[in-house]
Amino acid sequence: MTAVAADRIGSAEWAFAVAAELAAEFGPGAAARDRERALPHAEIARLAASGLLAVTVPAELGGADLPPSAVAEVVRVLATADPNIAQIPHSHFVYVNLLKLAGSPQQRIRYLGAVLEGAKLANAQAERSSSTSARICTTLRPAPGGFRVDGTKFYCTGSLFADILAVLTRLDDPAGATGLPDGEYVAFLPANTPGVHILDDWDALGQRTTGSGTVEFDGVAVSIDQVVARADAVNAPTGYGAFAQLLHAAIDAGIARGALDAAARFVRTSSRPWFEAGVTRAEEDPLLIQRFGELGVEVVAAEAALTAAGAAVDRATGHTPAPGSTDAEASGHASLAVAAAKVLTDRAANEVAAAVFEVGGTRSASVATDLDHFWRNARTHTLHDPVRWKYQHIGRALLQGTPPPLHGVI
Repeated sequence: MTAVAADRIGSAEWAFAVAAELAAEFGPGAAARDRERALPHAEIARLAASGLLAVTVPAELGGADLPPSAVAEVVRVLATADPNIAQIPHSHFVYVNLLKLAGSPQQRIRYLGAVLEGAKLANAQAERSSSTSARICTTLRPAPGGFRVDGTKFYCTGSLFADILAVLTRLDDPAGATGLPDGEYVAFLPANTPGVHILDDWDALGQRTTGSGTVEFDGVAVSIDQVVARADAVNAPTGYGAFAQLLHAAIDAGIARGALDAAARFVRTSSRPWFEAGVTRAEEDPLLIQRFGELGVEVVAAEAALTAAGAAVDRATGHTPAPGSTDAEASGHASLAVAAAKVLTDRAANEVAAAVFEVGGTRSASVATDLDHFWRNARTHTLHDPVRWKYQHIGRALLQGTPPPLHGVI
């Protein structure tokens, strides 16, 4: 993919207006793209050109440096229209954040400058061959002129649309030839680098057009100025994990709202009332009114939790003051607030997306309605970072005073 010239967005209000405009453009075609598995290349180019992908670039480099709460709202708005498009730039924002926290001044100028010009980042992070998702087998080894990367990555969301891949690797240098400490490093590689093979093999039941396939690395040459140590961002109270998880929660909140709105439209335009209700229109059925009220509360609660979590992450990342709190305390509070939001948005997305059929009636189950893509998207996306562990961290903090761990996914 080739970067496109991008607009410069200068404020949160501006970003929200652009997100709403794009959501209105992207929404009408979302179901058809899902049904046909038509990858949204044109839509992602439009997203990059809009300037939204550069809103977290620091002000000293020419960006808007918007806080996490504003980015979450942008993602939520996009997800109400098409959660596939909303998820594609998730890792883009996460790895922009990594560069801000751990990149050298030269790396920030190089890569964040490219983002300002419209470049799109995507992840090559997850693996399936290791014993757990936290163990990285893709290696970064010394080689003439720098390093080489070898390995295979899966679930590489956005890779088919990317200009730059952020590749999570493990340093394999037993002789200490590089002088680098052991640990995990992210290599920033142009997507067209020789030895990089991006496969379009994502076959999940939902989020079908996110480009989340396999990426293979076969002796890929990497120079030292392309490598960033991940520890500086993850092993410190930076809010790195909370920010990443906040954006996942925003996607789920957007799915919930989008499904609720679609259900209401369907009932108003296509459903028939149940004969025992004694009404002429489905939206007058008192039991349907009650159910929509319950679903509305679920969505509002999820959105409120997302807003509260966004404010906590803003404090943890220094965008708003956190008086009387240490960095560790602010970061821990942010992670727990995001964990609570993740639980509620996960619940709302799955419940409301499934309830579309309950309130819509038999007609809503027709393939022609395309209403099933809400549930499939919710069920697939909420598999990220299981909420059962969110409950664990919240409970341990309440009962034992144990802060959440620093591992990048809470």
